[in-house]
Amino acid sequence: MGRSTEKAPPAYRIGLAASLLGVSVDTVRRWADGGRLQIRRTEGGQRLVEGASLARLAEELATEQAQDRERPPAPGASARNRLPGIVTRVTSDTVMAQVELQVGPHRMVSLMTREAAEELGLAPGVLAVATVKATNVVVEVAPEP
Repeated sequence: MGRSTEKAPPAYRIGLAASLLGVSVDTVRRWADGGRLQIRRTEGGQRLVEGASLARLAEELATEQAQDRERPPAPGASARNRLPGIVTRVTSDTVMAQVELQVGPHRMVSLMTREAAEELGLAPGVLAVATVKATNVVVEVAPEP
């Protein structure tokens, strides 16, 4: 019997999910218990947040925050060019892919070849890092937490 090469859908520890959403671990637990976030348990009983569910909620929260703001916040004194986030959408055709990431309250969009997106395994729920340089956004798969 050969081993399956298919990867399990991404899932993340509650602490990482809380950090990505900008909320407390207790809030993530309440959202999971209330059905707002889908979780699964490991054999040892640890709760893991399903990556696709986390991506949907990150996008929803960003939309809510944008609607609550009357004006954009003042820009910070310095900018970081490596922005960790979660993939919320990948749209591909035969040549190109459009990859959307939710980075805190910010939506980032990167255009790359379809082949690159597939090789990186980019899909909703995958942790990624957007590297910003001038007008280019480079997306890398984040290291395992």
